[in-house]
Amino acid sequence: MAITPDQFKADMISLLPRLRRFALSLTRSGPDADDLLQEAVTTALQKWQQYDPSQPLDRWMFRVVRNHWISEVRKRKVRQGEGQVAAEDAVELQVENRNEDMMTAQQVRRKVADLDEDLAQPLMLVCAEGYSYRETSEMLDIPIGTVMSRIHRARKLLISSLSDGERVLQ
Repeated sequence: MAITPDQFKADMISLLPRLRRFALSLTRSGPDADDLLQEAVTTALQKWQQYDPSQPLDRWMFRVVRNHWISEVRKRKVRQGEGQVAAEDAVELQVENRNEDMMTAQQVRRKVADLDEDLAQPLMLVCAEGYSYRETSEMLDIPIGTVMSRIHRARKLLISSLSDGERVLQ
């Protein structure tokens, strides 16, 4: 079932009051909600071909609004000095320059690299990059329960391989 650009615009216009309420619930500010909605609508109009007409338009638009809000929150954190920092510069991750600690960090990196890609990706997104299970689920396009299961399995494999000194099984 194909949709024309005019039909897409008409359907989206009918959603604007609901989208604004949603934006307002995210931002808790009228002007910020208006800005967020404007960005989301602009993106949707530019990428309308990516919309699957077999799915409800409201869900797609709510996701566009939410993704823009997440990006805005991250931008604000960066502006306030709370953004992402390179791991080697993060004070929380720095350890004393002892050979034993360096060897353990290298072992963990090798063991993560040895993990199956399906296990390593969610583990790195959640544990190293700081994304939530839900965000990871959306990024990898897998159910949130699968993300949780894979992270649990990856952690178990890493712990057992580091304590036994054996290779991580894939």
